[in-house]
Amino acid sequence: MSDTTEEQKMPLLEHLIELRRRLLWSVVTLLVAFLACFAFAEQLFEYLAAPLAEVMRENSVSESHQRLIFTDLTEVFFTYVKVAFFFGAFISCPIFLSQIWLFVAPGLYKNEKSAFAPFLIASPILFFVGGALVYFVIFPLAAEFFLAFQVEGSESSIAIELEAKVNEYFSLMMKLIFAFGLCFQLPVLMTLLAKVGIASSKGMAEKRKYAIVGVFIVAAIFTPPDPLSQLALAIPIVLLYEVSILMAKMVERKRAEEEDAESTDVTSD
Repeated sequence: MSDTTEEQKMPLLEHLIELRRRLLWSVVTLLVAFLACFAFAEQLFEYLAAPLAEVMRENSVSESHQRLIFTDLTEVFFTYVKVAFFFGAFISCPIFLSQIWLFVAPGLYKNEKSAFAPFLIASPILFFVGGALVYFVIFPLAAEFFLAFQVEGSESSIAIELEAKVNEYFSLMMKLIFAFGLCFQLPVLMTLLAKVGIASSKGMAEKRKYAIVGVFIVAAIFTPPDPLSQLALAIPIVLLYEVSILMAKMVERKRAEEEDAESTDVTSD
């Protein structure tokens, strides 16, 4: 029988042993990646800070003011630890997903494997695209907007200049990357809901106007308050919502074809 699991049912203890092995592989991989990234934490942080430095140069900020400060003795060290953990987790992501798949796959039917495997591939790719959008588009636009509020000092006025902290800059960048990365999971989520029958392309199309309003609310929450940054998040999510509708239609069409084939087989028997 082709549509069966690859393994017979294992005792609970064997499942727990297998889970422990997969978790151990994941933890060891993360630890090795973390240590490797910590050795280059300074360079990695400089890479994260590059968009701000570029905007400062474009706005003719003097070299002496192109800097990030820290006000806590341990701030830079622990920021580097966070940087190493973030990049280590990102590098380890393929291993994490492969370990999840190796643990779950033996208990899945072949048709279930073919259904869920593409999502394990699409999810990290979409997250990476969302993060890249932040790094190359969203953050430079936001920084450009906020740096415009700097005021040069004179005899009759006080200077207003940016003194960004190391930890706060990293936290803002991570918040934006995770927000965009998660929002870009929309097609994966909606397609999965369509596969299990919770969502439908017709229902999503009918609720399009409410979804668009919700998208702009989410964009207002997760992005800096300038309109360009909000639009830069809202427009891709709206497009991804439309992609989700198309994906749901494809799922429904395939399901209908399978049901027709099954009914034809039953009739012929």
